Amino acid sequence: MRDKSSATVATTVTADRVIGLTLGALGVLAFSMSLPATRVAVQELDPWFVAFGRAVGAALLAWAYLRFTGAPRPTRSQWRRLPIVALGVVVGFPLFTSLALTTQTSAHGAVVITVLPAMTAVFAVLRAGERPPLLFGVASVGGLVAVLAFLITSGAVRGALSAADLFLLAAVVLCGLGYAEGGALARELGGARTICWALLLSLPVTLLITLVAASAHPPRADAAAWSAFGYLTAISMFLGFFAWYAGLARGGIAQVGQIQLAQPVLTLLWSALLLGETVTPASIGAALVVLACVVLIQRTRSARNRPGRHRPRGAPHPSSPMRGGRSRRKAFPRAADHTHQSLNLWT
Repeated sequence: MRDKSSATVATTVTADRVIGLTLGALGVLAFSMSLPATRVAVQELDPWFVAFGRAVGAALLAWAYLRFTGAPRPTRSQWRRLPIVALGVVVGFPLFTSLALTTQTSAHGAVVITVLPAMTAVFAVLRAGERPPLLFGVASVGGLVAVLAFLITSGAVRGALSAADLFLLAAVVLCGLGYAEGGALARELGGARTICWALLLSLPVTLLITLVAASAHPPRADAAAWSAFGYLTAISMFLGFFAWYAGLARGGIAQVGQIQLAQPVLTLLWSALLLGETVTPASIGAALVVLACVVLIQRTRSARNRPGRHRPRGAPHPSSPMRGGRSRRKAFPRAADHTHQSLNLWT
């Protein structure tokens, strides 16, 4: 019975990691077009309107979703954490990337965004209490070096540090904070509700700034710019976070966050398709190196997710009988209960 109980825990943890990685990959795919789309949008539209207008549009979608699903309101402690999420992913990252990409290319932005997985892992330690193993850090640095080497040798890095670079660095720091806090909060609220409530919480500010920006520079743009703005609103700011936060909650913030190592290469590929930039054969080699690092990262398992670790003092081992004469079977949720928990993490 003890062996079966241990196997049940291991199977559950493995399934959570696989689901988390799959959802995280979908989130990265959605976010990989954010910089090229922003670059297209800010060529015709005011960057402040792009940054905050997309948040207003996403907030309207969030209101409709919460209304349709009848989602309960967050608790008092959850309300206190939502402003951190909003600061990072609703305000900080969209604003600073929009300002930076008025003068820089999306390929240049991809260079700085490369450090986002590391920043997410740092905040996962500071905010979510995760403790990744040493091999995890080594593989993360390897992927970071591979992407930076590719971007530098491909000519994406030119010149000294500029104001746009400072904007991008600020965007990375705030985004890493928003990712880590949102991923931790999604364990309680679910991925969809986390971003929806963060958007609604930010609406008074985002709506005001959008109206001011629109009055100062009335939005007039061609179809390409409005299409890019629509993508940023519906995908980058809304639906992408459904998968991303659910993935962070299921698979671990630090580990799933490292899938972002593939995002700069994907961003360059989208830049080539949307903006006409040349993609060299080196990009394929870089993508394979990054993929190898991501696979190595995911083969490491944080101590937090290993069965039997970090149990409260005095709590029984998962493979031991429950106290008070209760059956071991009660130590584990039923299949229906586990399915319900999975749906909660998504919604």
